[in-house]
Amino acid sequence: MKILLLGSGGRENAIAWKLSQSKLVKLLYIAPGNPGTARIGLNLPVSPTDFNAVKELVRKYKFNMVIVGPEDPLVHGIHDFFLTDKELSGITVIGPVQKGAMLEGSKDFAKQFMNRHDIPTAAYKTFTKETMSDGLEFIRDSKAPYVLKADGLAAGKGVVICQTAGEAEVELQSMLTDARFGEASKKVVIEEFMEGIELSVFVITDGKSYKILPEAKDYKRIGEGDSGPNTGGMGSVSPVSFADKKFMDEVEKTIIRPTMDGLIAEGIDYRGFLFFGLIKVGEKPFVIEYNCRLGDPETESLLPRLKNDLGELLLAVGTQQLAQTEILVDPGYAATVMLVSKGYPGPYEKGKRIDGLRQVEDSFVFHAGTAVDKATRKYVTNGGRVLAVTSVGKTMKEALQKCYANAEKIEFEGKNYRKDIGFDL
Repeated sequence: MKILLLGSGGRENAIAWKLSQSKLVKLLYIAPGNPGTARIGLNLPVSPTDFNAVKELVRKYKFNMVIVGPEDPLVHGIHDFFLTDKELSGITVIGPVQKGAMLEGSKDFAKQFMNRHDIPTAAYKTFTKETMSDGLEFIRDSKAPYVLKADGLAAGKGVVICQTAGEAEVELQSMLTDARFGEASKKVVIEEFMEGIELSVFVITDGKSYKILPEAKDYKRIGEGDSGPNTGGMGSVSPVSFADKKFMDEVEKTIIRPTMDGLIAEGIDYRGFLFFGLIKVGEKPFVIEYNCRLGDPETESLLPRLKNDLGELLLAVGTQQLAQTEILVDPGYAATVMLVSKGYPGPYEKGKRIDGLRQVEDSFVFHAGTAVDKATRKYVTNGGRVLAVTSVGKTMKEALQKCYANAEKIEFEGKNYRKDIGFDL
C-alpha cells in the first residue's frame, strides 16, 4: 500500500511508527508531518485542511489510502470531498464522513445523538448568545459544580468546570459574548457534573462491524493531582486497572453497540476510529464526549500494546472485512509522559534547543511540537506539547519509571511535565 498520513502531532508520529512495521506498507508519506515522522517516512509541506492540495498529492504519488489523524479535516468534510470527486472516490479514507465527524465537531449534536439512542450521558442544555439570559437562569437553578463546554472544536481546551454559580455566569458570558473560544463557543453546552473516574475507549470500524482496541487513561490538567487548566493531554497509561471484563461488557452493551447501531440507523458512513471519553460513576459508565479519531496522548500508549499489523487492520476497514479480524493485545503496560513548554496551555515561547534525545534508552520518543533549526540543524521546541516519552513494562510502575528516567535525560529551556501520571490508579 501507498499511504498518505495527514497530521503533525505525537499521535501521527506514533501512527507512522506503527505503520512502518507493517508488511503491507510500501510507501509512507506524512503531510505536513514533523521531525519525528521525517525519520520514518517522507514529510510533505501540505496542510490537512487544504483539500485541493491534498488531492494533488494523491494524484502525484498515486496513494491508495489516506489516513486522517486530526479532527479538523474530518469535521470540515475531507472524506466527503474524496467521495464526491471522480478522481478520488476510489481512494480508501480512514476517517468518518462529515456528519459522523460531527460527533466531535458539535457537543450539541453529540448530546442529541446520545439522547436519541438512549446512550448514558450527563443531563444538559444548550445556549447561544441570543438565549444567554436563559443560560444564566439555568445556572442559578442548577447545583454546583457547573460544566460549560464550547460546542465546537477548541483543541481540547473548550471545557471549563466552575465551582460557583457566579463563576459559571461570568464564564458563560465570556464564552458567548466575548467569544473566548472563537467560533467554537457560538453555542455553549451546560451539563450536570458527574463525579467519577475517567477513561478513554477506542473502536475501529468499517461502517458495518467494529473491534474494540486497548483502552487508556489520559491526564488533561496541567498540574499534579489533576489541578490547573485543561491541556491537550499531559500523559496516558494503558491498560486501565478498573476497566475489567465486567465493566467493559457494560460499556459495550450500553454505549458502544448503541452508538454503532445508531450510526448505521441514521445512514452515517463511519469508517475509521471512534473515541469514547467515558466516566465511571459508581459501577456505571457514562459518555463525556466522542472524538472522531484516535486520542492524543492515548495513541502513544495504545499502539505499543497493539500486536496487530496496523496496515492489515486499516485495509480491512477499507474493504469492510473487519469482522474477520481479531484484535491482539500485549498483556503488559504502556505509559506516556508529555514534555511541554513553559507557560503551556497559556502563551509559551518556541525555538528552545532540545538536547539529550540520543541518551534515551528503552523508551520511544514521539515528536509532538518540534522543528529543526535551519542554522544549527538541531531539534528545537515548536509547540506547547513538545515530546511524548513512551515506555512499556510488565507493570504500570515499571513503564512509568522508564518514562521518568528518560524524561530527565531530555533537556530544553522551560521543560515541564507531570510527575504523577497514573496516580489515581
